[in-house]
Amino acid sequence: MSEKTLKPQVNRLVAALPTSDYQRLVPHLKLISLPTRQVIYEPKEPIAHVYFPLNGVVSLVSSMKDGSMMEVGIVSNEGMIGIPIILGGNTTTTKAFVQVSGTAMQMDADVLKTEFNQGGAIQNLLLRYVQAVYTELAQGCACNRFHTVEQRLARWLLTVSDRLQSEDFPLTQEFLAQMLGVRRSGVTVAANNLSKTGMIRYQRGHISILDREELSATCCECYRVIQNEFARLLGN
Repeated sequence: MSEKTLKPQVNRLVAALPTSDYQRLVPHLKLISLPTRQVIYEPKEPIAHVYFPLNGVVSLVSSMKDGSMMEVGIVSNEGMIGIPIILGGNTTTTKAFVQVSGTAMQMDADVLKTEFNQGGAIQNLLLRYVQAVYTELAQGCACNRFHTVEQRLARWLLTVSDRLQSEDFPLTQEFLAQMLGVRRSGVTVAANNLSKTGMIRYQRGHISILDREELSATCCECYRVIQNEFARLLGN
């Protein structure tokens, strides 16, 4: 992975906390690596830790009995992994695994739960983050129903680019097909269309965004809806 991909070294959710709250969390934060394909948690598995990524991308996926899967959410340096902890439960039906390698700050789930239950700035910020994620999930459902694979791919690439703050990142077409919940042939056609018009370059498992303006014009309105809601609620 290029140095450019790993540029962001701050979790924007944690950075949004008042200094006093942040300093209270610091002793409980441990810097860890997130290698590609590492599983953060499995469905119905107790969540022992929460994670605040500094870079990289973690996918939240829903799996079917036949082994098929589809991405329902992504988390990078704008948020946290382990939302069920603050919602009153400590398991979930989704699987979380590392899609693009990076680093994160790890915290014991019970510590965050205690801090959250005290109210104040931490609780307020995390609840606004949950609302932003809810918007992303809801809009994603509508997007999957009403928009083309090409539009969805454009939205997904722009989202990952925003989270990584890079226009060059490693992704295979097979992985993209799993994340979008479509056949690989569908992703191949959509990626080729975007490549032919000069919006992206796909080569040896890497994707580069060449014309962000055109890619933004190609993607559906869902990208902007989600982006605006994150900015409104979290200021990032």
